[in-house]
Amino acid sequence: MLPVAKKPVVQYVVEEMEANGINQILLVTGRNKTSIENHFDFDHELTRTLRETGKEDLLPELEYERMRMQFFFTRQRKQKGLGDAVLCAQKFTKSEPFTVALGDSIIGLHGRSRLVEHMCHVFEEEKPSCIIAVQEVTPDKVSSYGIVKPASDGDVFTISDMVEKPDRKDAPSNLAVSARYIFSPEIYGAINHTYAGKGGEIQLTDAIRILIREGRKVMGVKLPAGDIRYDIGNFGAYYRAFIEFAMDDPEYGEDVKAFIREKAGENSKEARLRENRALR
Repeated sequence: MLPVAKKPVVQYVVEEMEANGINQILLVTGRNKTSIENHFDFDHELTRTLRETGKEDLLPELEYERMRMQFFFTRQRKQKGLGDAVLCAQKFTKSEPFTVALGDSIIGLHGRSRLVEHMCHVFEEEKPSCIIAVQEVTPDKVSSYGIVKPASDGDVFTISDMVEKPDRKDAPSNLAVSARYIFSPEIYGAINHTYAGKGGEIQLTDAIRILIREGRKVMGVKLPAGDIRYDIGNFGAYYRAFIEFAMDDPEYGEDVKAFIREKAGENSKEARLRENRALR
């Protein structure tokens, strides 16, 4: 529910899924996260209050309530890692392939990406066990992500291995796992055969590696040109995402840009003054 500009992160993710043709979504939540469920309910009282107080201009911000999306919710009763969270969806997805979208990442400015739709087309054509979205990162960032080892070239390729947060010198590539997956039901068996690691967590990366070792086809799809993964999982990335989304806002963007230019000018002036004092 952390806001980025005018919306919470989860809303960008859900809107992205709808725009990519997903019409049923299961949100895996946990303790103290009922606000996520409440957020997507239609709020008649809020709508009436906005009209009665002359704030009809804010009503478009509630358009997400009319999404043609069916919402389902389940709880991960213990925090046992991403692999376990995916396992919570087994009775929902049954024998069908499914998309996983992590709630701490927005793909594309304002979630306007069509990456998942592209991944679905690849899945239909190639019939893999798993497709993983990846993005090129700089060498100093590889230790912050799961990194894939490509077995072929191109924007769509076969993955021969994965490493979770490797040291820079040990990284098999600079292609980082980017918060969007498509799985066949085979992933559930792999998760069930995955041992819990540090902190008792079941890592999704370990389950995918089981599929690779069993000879199943696991593929990577690079983010299209212009798409960026906005990782809201750390303060630095969150600040950058908030500023970029605010600068792109059709109503307030220009004011935000002017403010940033003003502050940058003040900081530059202060830096010159400090430099001149140092030279004396």
